[in-house]
Amino acid sequence: MSDMHAAFAMACRQHLSAFLDRTFREVSPADRVEISWYLQAVAYHLELCSRREIRRLIINIPPRHGKSISASVAFVAWMLGHDPTERVVAVSYAADLALKFARDTKRVMETQWYQQVFPAARLGGRAATHDFETTKRGSRYTTSIDGALTGLGGNVFVIDDPNPASDAHSAAGRQKVIEWYQNTLVSRANNARRSVIIVVQQRVHVDDLSGYLLENEAGDWVHLNLPAIATRDERIAIRPNCWHERRVGDLLDPVREDHASLAQRRRSMTGQTFSAQFQQEPVPEDGEIVKWGWFKRYTTELSAGAADRFVQSWDTASKAGELNDFSVCTTWLMKGRDYYLMDVWRGRVTFPDLKRQVHGQAKRWGIDVLLIEDKGSGTQLIAQLQEDDDERLPRPIARVPKEDKITRMAAQTAWIEQGHVHLPLEASWLATFQSEMLQFPNAKHDDQVDSVSQFLHWATERSEVGKLFVIK
Repeated sequence: MSDMHAAFAMACRQHLSAFLDRTFREVSPADRVEISWYLQAVAYHLELCSRREIRRLIINIPPRHGKSISASVAFVAWMLGHDPTERVVAVSYAADLALKFARDTKRVMETQWYQQVFPAARLGGRAATHDFETTKRGSRYTTSIDGALTGLGGNVFVIDDPNPASDAHSAAGRQKVIEWYQNTLVSRANNARRSVIIVVQQRVHVDDLSGYLLENEAGDWVHLNLPAIATRDERIAIRPNCWHERRVGDLLDPVREDHASLAQRRRSMTGQTFSAQFQQEPVPEDGEIVKWGWFKRYTTELSAGAADRFVQSWDTASKAGELNDFSVCTTWLMKGRDYYLMDVWRGRVTFPDLKRQVHGQAKRWGIDVLLIEDKGSGTQLIAQLQEDDDERLPRPIARVPKEDKITRMAAQTAWIEQGHVHLPLEASWLATFQSEMLQFPNAKHDDQVDSVSQFLHWATERSEVGKLFVIK
């Protein structure tokens, strides 16, 4: 073996990401895939599973981003290469998909380059595509959610897209997958203390298998969550002592899905579908407190008449750290008793940058009224803005919350249900806004909800006493 081939073989043995690159070229030569940072992250987390440093792993990632070749093909072949006695059970929601991944795995293991990388791993014994063995009695057994596992066992379970997209609209379908996991899969481990379960899927619903596991077994699972557009700042491990720094708004794979193509996808599907499949943030079919159908929608460009007013409502965070809440500004156009949400700004910023954003957002819209929650950083912000000598910025109105968040939002739902609150049919911020509104009060963040309830409380107070706006 030449030095170059020896170096290649060593790289593929040591690093699943290198092996993954060669696997893509073998099974999907027409799809030129660069092993970018997120596939390195997927490969590294799977490596940790192979060493039992992670025993329960959930990978959520958009469709067509290489998850199946990574987990159901390359990882399985790589594991059997390192340990030809390993027993792997690979599951997909449909039998034809499960068999395709099995054929691809077998094809890789029969190649000359694989045999150079792993000279001790050879196929032998059972040779059926859905159930093949190595000469050392390791195996890859393939089945579907509807297939049989009775009497069979394994050490490593790879569950690839257990919920089809149709499960977004089928409670019975989602429940069937959960019952299969509870009653069939978890009992099939040959050695429960060393078993590994990997779930890799695009989200389809809050109650899909990933959602069930994250809700009911959260402490047991490592969650690698990879939305198409980053919704928070985070560090993602891609190899030992090496992380990728991802910032809010960063695209997962700009080569595969750039801003234009994601915008096109968003237009071609419902906000709920895009939020689930591409952002990995499924929203309930209808909210617990706020129902999406209550909102009116507008499509035409709006302008302010003589009696109309622009209002901004600020909910500010205490700190700018990545684990802290967002600061949020909602911009409203008040037309009589109807309120139109024009824009949502949302970000994690330092206090000086927050103050600059308040000035910038106010000037951008030429606002008439400025509402700021008088709490935490908002109190300091109000004090400093009151001292500013800027005629283009209205004096801030301090809003002191008197009830808890749920009570404040629940008190405003009647106004929404009556059709007085209007949202745009399309906006870059709409999917995130919808997700938070419908998941409230169980969402990770509720800053947009707080900004909305603060505005509506102020606006409805004015309406009740016949004062629809405050003059500068």
